[in-house]
Amino acid sequence: MKKVGFFRSIHLKFVIIYVLLILIAMQIIGVYFVRTLEDTLMTNFQNSLEQRVDMLVFDIEEEMVKERGKEDPTKEEAIRQLLKDYKPSASDISEVRVIDASNFRILGTSDPSKQGIVGQRITELKIKRSIALEKDEGSIQVDKQTVKPNRVWVQSTPIFSEGEVIGAVYLVAKVENIFSQMKDINRILFTGTGIALVFTALLGILLAKTITRPIADMKKQALVMTRGNFSRKVKVYDNDEIGQLAMTFNVLTKKLQEATATTEGEKRKLSSVISNMTDGVIATDRKGKIILINKPAADMLDVSRETALSSEIVSILGLEEDYTFEDLLLEQESVILDFSTEKKPLILRANFSVIQKESGFVNGLIAVLHDITEQEKIEMERREFVANVSHELRTPLTTMRSYLEALADGALDDKDIAPQFLQTTRTETERMIRLVNDLLQLSKMDRTDYHLAKEWIDFSLYFNRVIDRFELTKNQNVTFVREIPEAAIFVEIDNDKITQVLDNIISNAMKYSPKGGQITFRVKEEDSEIVISISDQGMGIPKENVGKIFDRFYRVDKARTRKLGGTGLGLAIAKEMVQAHDGDIWAESVEGKGTTVFFTLPYDRTAEDEWS
Repeated sequence: MKKVGFFRSIHLKFVIIYVLLILIAMQIIGVYFVRTLEDTLMTNFQNSLEQRVDMLVFDIEEEMVKERGKEDPTKEEAIRQLLKDYKPSASDISEVRVIDASNFRILGTSDPSKQGIVGQRITELKIKRSIALEKDEGSIQVDKQTVKPNRVWVQSTPIFSEGEVIGAVYLVAKVENIFSQMKDINRILFTGTGIALVFTALLGILLAKTITRPIADMKKQALVMTRGNFSRKVKVYDNDEIGQLAMTFNVLTKKLQEATATTEGEKRKLSSVISNMTDGVIATDRKGKIILINKPAADMLDVSRETALSSEIVSILGLEEDYTFEDLLLEQESVILDFSTEKKPLILRANFSVIQKESGFVNGLIAVLHDITEQEKIEMERREFVANVSHELRTPLTTMRSYLEALADGALDDKDIAPQFLQTTRTETERMIRLVNDLLQLSKMDRTDYHLAKEWIDFSLYFNRVIDRFELTKNQNVTFVREIPEAAIFVEIDNDKITQVLDNIISNAMKYSPKGGQITFRVKEEDSEIVISISDQGMGIPKENVGKIFDRFYRVDKARTRKLGGTGLGLAIAKEMVQAHDGDIWAESVEGKGTTVFFTLPYDRTAEDEWS
């Protein structure tokens, strides 16, 4: 384990926390003290200001309502004299203006340099609000006309006479002195806080050492225990809480030593059992992280042990969208996992079991994986086969029953309808017979003891004879084109089985060829095989369906196939027979242009030379 750096040690953290607590406490006290002092100073200032303003308002009110003779000074001159006498006694007041409420004109100002504004209309919103609302309006503003912007108190006080507002006193007072005093007080507080923090830090360092020293000893003991050494004991410095923790740590060391020996033995047994299991096993901790995975499970999931360990089980199993780890803990049924790809099918069944203590505490989860790919494939094929056979048999039987019921109800006596009904019944019966024969043929091909009666034949001659038979019996206007080598090509095949393959393929080509169409037969020699192809000019097969036409009961156009009497098993039988000859069969098609079916047969030039 790496040594803990100074800036990450609990020693430093303890000192920082201790200092921060003192700092926060002093800051709270300081903020409260400064805020309260500031509010008190401002309140005292405003009260003092209001008292002086009230006296001025009283004097101005008398001058504004006073009746004047010709020899008496005018109202403006009397107000100017009042303001001149008032200014020296109020050194903190910068300017006082008197406004007439009737026309909002300035009657006088105490500032000698602004005497030119006397008689002008006011523009300050604060004065208008004070006159309109009949109450004092005051606030702190910044005087930007000075070299250094200073804060000033601006107040407008209405002048009442017999209950009506006849004017207002607009006053500008200096408050920067109050904020200067507050700045000095803040400086004193900050200095005191800094001195207190220094002493607090020193005291915190001393306290931290007494706490961290036994903890450091326990850390050393824990490091020794990680190496498997349980003989060392922690030194107990005192009988306080940390001392009791040290004694408990020593007891724990002894218990761990005993438990480790027991666990190692059980772990070896369990590891041996899990390693030799054929099923996949995954174990997790109580948070769903994988802590154990055996080789079969890693192979099934195609992951390495290093990748799987510490990963989430729901992620490894691909269950993130459907399950959470808590859902898996409650899952009683098996969960089917489909890891199939285009190249390789893989279906797993996962059974989950909770690792739980007697107290009910969940320690983790165990998942057992079974490979059920083959079982699922067989079961799916069985279900599909039964469904298809049932459907194929039900269709002709339903048709036959309908016609037979019609005949029984009296249609038998109708000379025109009865033969048609009987012919349809006969056709459906023959279709059922063909279906049963095809099913029997497939059943034989599926048997493990199935054998081919192979013999050497000239495939060129043999292929031409098969084509001749169809050319003689065809009732459509279809042209046959042969691209078959004239030279003999000897292959070893079961004559009957390959004849059935060709019959099925050629029959399909003739069924789906339009009138006037062309069917082309080709044989091409390769190094180790011959490639036989039969092409038509029919409707073609959609690209996504070409690979499915060799599946049992698969039809591209079901309605038309049934109308033409197909069972959906012809190409499936052809595939089984070609593969029994160690060949391959496939198709290529373009919609609207036609389809070509290819199949190969093993071909040995050396053997051909011997036969020729």
